[in-house]
Amino acid sequence: MKALHRHHHIAFYTGGMFLGVLWLIPLIWMIGTAFTEASFTMSLIPRTKPTLNNLIYVWSSVPFARYYMNTLIVVVVTYSVQFITVTLAAYALAVLKFKGEKLIFIIIFIQIIIPNDVLISPNYMMLADLGLTDTKLGIMLPFFGSAFGIFLLRQMFKTVPKALSEAAVIDGCNLFQVIGHVYVPSSRAAYLSFALVSVSYHWNNFLWPLIVTNSPQNRTLTVGLALFAKSKEAVMQWANVCAATFIISAPLVLAFFIFQKRFINSFVSSGIK
Repeated sequence: MKALHRHHHIAFYTGGMFLGVLWLIPLIWMIGTAFTEASFTMSLIPRTKPTLNNLIYVWSSVPFARYYMNTLIVVVVTYSVQFITVTLAAYALAVLKFKGEKLIFIIIFIQIIIPNDVLISPNYMMLADLGLTDTKLGIMLPFFGSAFGIFLLRQMFKTVPKALSEAAVIDGCNLFQVIGHVYVPSSRAAYLSFALVSVSYHWNNFLWPLIVTNSPQNRTLTVGLALFAKSKEAVMQWANVCAATFIISAPLVLAFFIFQKRFINSFVSSGIK
C-alpha cells in the first residue's frame, strides 16, 4: 500500500510539473522573442543575441507611459472604492439582521453567475446618458461594487466572534470604528484574495475599456497593446509585439513570483480552493 501511495504521489507531482512547464512555454517564448532582434517569423528558440532595442522602440513609438498611468489609476481607484462598498455591504449581510436580508444576498450571489459582458450594452447606454463615455470614471464606475467581494467578505465576517465587536462597543467604538478595528483586521486574508482578483481583472480587462474609450488620454494598457499590434509601428514583427506584451505583463508576473506564497495562503485562509 505504501509503495502504491508513493507511486501515486510521484505520478501526481510529475503531472503537475509537466503542466507547469507546458504553461510556461508561451511565457518563455514571449520573453525570449521580446529581447531578440526584430523578426517576421516565429521561433521558440532565439536565433540572435539579446537586445533591448525592441523595448526601446515600442516604448518610444506608443505612449505606454500614459497607458500605464491610466491603468494604475483605474486599478487603484476601483479597488479603493470597492474596499469601502464591499466592506459595508458584507458587514450588513453578515452581522445586521433586517427584513429581506436573504433575498438581497441571493440577488448578489446571482450577479456572480452573470458574466460582465452581458451588462456591457446597458452600462454603456447609462454612461452615454451621463456623459461619461471616454473617461476614466466611465471605465471604473460599473465596477465600484463587486458581488464576488461582498460574498467573500460576508463569509469571512461570519467567522469573526461577536464577543470582539461587543467588547469594542463597550469600549466606546461606534459602528464604523467596530468595522475598521475589528472586522477589517480579522479579514486580511480575504481582502488580499479580493485585491488579487480585482487588480488582475482590471489590469487585463480589454473589452469594456475598448468600448468606452476613444482617445489615448484614457486608454488602458490592454487597449494600447491591441491597437499597437495592428499599427504600422509594429510593422508585423513578432519581436515588437512580444516586447509590448512584456511591458504590460511584467508587473503582474513579477508581483506573482514575489508574493506567490502570500497569495496562495490568502486564498486558502479565505476558503477559496
